Amino acid sequence: MAAAASARLALWPVLGLLFNAFTWGVSWWPFRQLQDQGLHPLWATALIYLLAVLLISLWRPASWGQLLRAPALWWLVLASGTTNAAFNWGVTIGDVVRVVLLFYLMPLWAVMLARLVLGEHLTPLAGVRVLLALAGAAIVLWPQGGALPLPGTLAEGLGVLGGFAFALNNVMLRREAHQPELARALAMFLGGAVVAGLLALALGAQGLVPPPPPPAWPWMAGALGLGAMFLLSNLTLQYGAARLSANATAVVMVTEVLFASVSSLLLGAGQLSLPLVAGGALIVSAALLSVFER
Repeated sequence: MAAAASARLALWPVLGLLFNAFTWGVSWWPFRQLQDQGLHPLWATALIYLLAVLLISLWRPASWGQLLRAPALWWLVLASGTTNAAFNWGVTIGDVVRVVLLFYLMPLWAVMLARLVLGEHLTPLAGVRVLLALAGAAIVLWPQGGALPLPGTLAEGLGVLGGFAFALNNVMLRREAHQPELARALAMFLGGAVVAGLLALALGAQGLVPPPPPPAWPWMAGALGLGAMFLLSNLTLQYGAARLSANATAVVMVTEVLFASVSSLLLGAGQLSLPLVAGGALIVSAALLSVFER
């Protein structure tokens, strides 16, 4: 009886994390629908996170004072904003499977950043994770003709950049864990709005990003719906991560790769190849090895 009750209690946090992974894994599709209606993914990201910032500001206006009194949280603004701008843009314009796998090089960057920012020592297991991630990236990116395995498209570069920024985001969350939770949440949502918005303005001035389309119900409703989904997924992430071990959370979150791969293959937004599968297996293995870190 006690075991059954414990299992039921663990079910909801797992479902919460799965919902978060599902939201991120399939988010490429609504972003592409919005782009088809004239809303660039950078503008869509800025609008979505601006909505979250407004809601937090109305609910807990004191969180602004907490954020302004903690200069270190502005690194979180930059890291979170870069993560969202790069990932959302990348999966909108590129092969979804490749972009998501390159994003999940995050464990490689996390090991390095934890050493630089947190002073953590490089353990043998962390070294194995680095080698697996590097080998997987080399296989995924290795081009025809034997050139260096570097990102060959804008989407691939955005996937790598997004993963690095996400690793920095997680490291800064650990370093600033003593800060109020809502101040950290505000920093992350503010980053999503500010970085994507400023980048859209800068690229728009160069004629590389079109301005938002005239107000119309279809794209406005789509943006609001996607914003609500991201806000809910963030809440379910916090709910699940607070009630499960970090190891269990890491395992569940890797299902984002599965959701992204299956949805993109079914809808024609990604392609499988033997090198991609082999390299992806190494990258996912590197992420899963974090379960055994202490």
